[in-house]
Amino acid sequence: MRFRPATAADVPMIHALVESAYRGESSRAGWSTEADLLGGQRTDAAEIRSCIERERSVVLLLERDSELVACAHVAEEDRAGYFGMFSVRPTLQGGGLGKTVLAEAERIVRDEWKLSEMRMTVIDVRDELIAFYERRGYRRTGVKKPFPYGDERFGLPKRDDLRFEVLAKRLA
Repeated sequence: MRFRPATAADVPMIHALVESAYRGESSRAGWSTEADLLGGQRTDAAEIRSCIERERSVVLLLERDSELVACAHVAEEDRAGYFGMFSVRPTLQGGGLGKTVLAEAERIVRDEWKLSEMRMTVIDVRDELIAFYERRGYRRTGVKKPFPYGDERFGLPKRDDLRFEVLAKRLA
């Protein structure tokens, strides 16, 4: 397996992976699905392209035999690392790939960018996902952010109580 940064040519396969991990029936093969919370899309090609092109930002790809198996967006925001768009092929979830991607993202933020904290936002009703991050040293900050209801770029909510919570971890 190998890591590499995404390029614009990778946008279609990143988009397909992200959508398969979060939305629709294909996402139910893994444990990270949001299909019961949200319909519609998780992201779009323009957002992925923007993540690839912006400064102090990388879409990290994990490939096995030249096949994309996982990805994550890692960026600098407010003097800390930000981890998002984390996706593992649903049929491969639970096998350690996610832990490997998260560790590499933390290494980039800590060792290459010299930042001492990683943050992320997680839908606060996703207890199993939050527990996954807590086992890896992340803590709930209590900082809540509203879900962007009405903006279909982020999905079609199936509930009216969705919001994000910021999780954080000291890296140094």
